[in-house]
Amino acid sequence: PPSLVAAQIDAVAEDMDVQAAKTGMLSAPEIIEVVADRVRAHSLQPFVVDPVMISKTGFKLLQDAAIDTLLDELLPLATVITPNVHEVAHLTEVEDIETVDDLKAAARALFERGPDAVLAKGGHLAEEEEAVDVLVDESGVRTFTAPRIDTRHTHGTGCTYASAIAANLAKGHAVHAAVDRAKRYVTGAIRHALPL
Repeated sequence: PPSLVAAQIDAVAEDMDVQAAKTGMLSAPEIIEVVADRVRAHSLQPFVVDPVMISKTGFKLLQDAAIDTLLDELLPLATVITPNVHEVAHLTEVEDIETVDDLKAAARALFERGPDAVLAKGGHLAEEEEAVDVLVDESGVRTFTAPRIDTRHTHGTGCTYASAIAANLAKGHAVHAAVDRAKRYVTGAIRHALPL
């Protein structure tokens, strides 16, 4: 229940000096609303929003009402939002993101919705030889590249990436530096992943 989610956030925020916060999949509008309320109440910043709403295979995980609430409630609070290709396409209604230029355009469109920064993850761009991510913030557009690793053991890497960004923001790194460090970390994690 939303009240229990609020109580959990309150318990942590009142007990510890929270240096950063991150969301994962928030399944219902009511949950998103209470998370946004508690983020505001406890000034939980930096705040990373990982909009887990569409899987890397394109399967929709959230109902439309929850997606609308995420855009309206969480986006304006976000230090950085970290959508994958499918998610940024859905959030911006930009279809057919096939190139890095397409990804940049979609990331810019999402940035206009209010977050401090957008990291559009391009790991699933079929046309690209490298895994290219695009960061858009008030200073402009940056790209982060890493070798594409031929493996199917990538479950959880999006969450790990966003968590590493949050951890680096907590350590005091600027967003672009946090993304750079997190990108290198998650690339190493993929390279050395256990074949589960």
